Amino acid sequence: MYCETEDGVVLIDPLVPPEDSARFLNALHRDVERVGRPVHVLITIFWHTRSAAALVERYSARVWAPTSGRAAVARRAGTVTDPFRPGDPLPGGIAAFYTARRTEVVYWIPQHGALVPGDILLGDGKGGVRMCPESWLPDKTGHAELAASLRPLLELPVERVLLSHGEPVLEDARAALVAALAA
Repeated sequence: MYCETEDGVVLIDPLVPPEDSARFLNALHRDVERVGRPVHVLITIFWHTRSAAALVERYSARVWAPTSGRAAVARRAGTVTDPFRPGDPLPGGIAAFYTARRTEVVYWIPQHGALVPGDILLGDGKGGVRMCPESWLPDKTGHAELAASLRPLLELPVERVLLSHGEPVLEDARAALVAALAA
């Protein structure tokens, strides 16, 4: 996910497409030059560190990760420059919310009415959202606990859910989120 903010270019869980990396990186470079501010990489969960190390090398990007996942992100990205807890200020006014997975957060981008989850919310294949399989959750944590941890998101004016796994939900996103948490 890419977003231009007053603090610079923000990339959440960036993944440079291997089949067209030169084209992607050239376009990103043009945007970074045009914006003229730092590059920030925000990580939802350590599994999504993906191309963070390459962006650190290329742009001296700052890497933001929840303190609970800092060590795992640092092993994969080479660094975490800005560990944070939900509630701490993040670039561009983005906010992080806890989930039932201790090392994972969901990002809220208020300027776009967008939620950006990592692995705990997935596309349902029908244009909606579903919770991840319970096998992906910590011991003694099920869908009920996951749904409870995500209920604060229902207080937000959600217009979009930009999923890492599945098609983005660009219409009726709040209703899709409500349905996923009720399932």
